[in-house]
Amino acid sequence: MMAAVAGTSAVLRRYVVAPAGQHSASLIMLHGSGDSGQRFRGWINQVLNHDLVFQHIKIIYPTAPSRPYTPMNGGLSNVWFDRYKISNDCPEHLESIDSMCQVLTDLIDEEVKNGIKKNRILVGGFSMGGCMALHLAFRKHHDLAGVFVLSSFLNKTSAVYQALQKNEGTLPELFQCHGTTDELVLHSWGEETNSILKSLGVSTTFHSFPNLYHELSRSELEKLKSWVLEKLPKEIEKPN
Repeated sequence: MMAAVAGTSAVLRRYVVAPAGQHSASLIMLHGSGDSGQRFRGWINQVLNHDLVFQHIKIIYPTAPSRPYTPMNGGLSNVWFDRYKISNDCPEHLESIDSMCQVLTDLIDEEVKNGIKKNRILVGGFSMGGCMALHLAFRKHHDLAGVFVLSSFLNKTSAVYQALQKNEGTLPELFQCHGTTDELVLHSWGEETNSILKSLGVSTTFHSFPNLYHELSRSELEKLKSWVLEKLPKEIEKPN
C-alpha cells in the first residue's frame, strides 16, 4: 500500500510506502539534487523491477523544498541545501544545511511520536541526499540505527568531520556504495569521504561497483536492502 502524504511542515512533501505488515521501524530516503521523493521511489522501482517494500519497515521519501540554487545561477531547484559550487574543496553552505537538518529532525520526531524508537530509524540517500543524511546522522542524531549513502560525498572541510573530532560517544554505522566510473561525484571523492569518517571513529562499509556511473544499480540496491534488514530486523512479537 502506498500513499502520498502531506507533511506537517509546509516545505516538506513526502511519498510514503507503508509496510506490508506491522510497522516497527522506519527508513528515510533522501533523493539527489533536482529530484523528488516520488521520482526517487519510481527510479528504485525501475532499477529493481519491483517496488522496494518491507514487511515491518515504513519507507519515507521526502521531497526537498524548491530553493534558489547557486550552481544553476540562482535558478529554483528541489535541493536539500545550497552549494557555492560543485567541488569538494569549497566551504559548505552551512546556513541552508542546518535549516534543513531541523526540518528533517521534525520528520524523525514525528516517527518517534508515532511509537518508533530512534534506534529503529535509518536515514540515507543518493548523492546530495546522502550528504544531507551524513550531516543529519553524524552532527545531530547519533542514536539512529544507521546511515547509508549512494554515490555521495562530503567536502574536505565538512562540518561533519569537525563535529566528529569532538565526539566521544557511539555513532551510527555507515553503509556506502559508489560506482567506479561516476563522472559527477568521482569514486575517489566517495572513498576519501569514507576513509576520513572511518579515521574519526565511524564504523563503515564501502562497496565499489565497477562500470557504474552516477546512477543506481540492482546489485547495489539488493546489498542495501540486506543491510537495512540487518540493521532493522523484524522484532519478535512477545506473547501476551
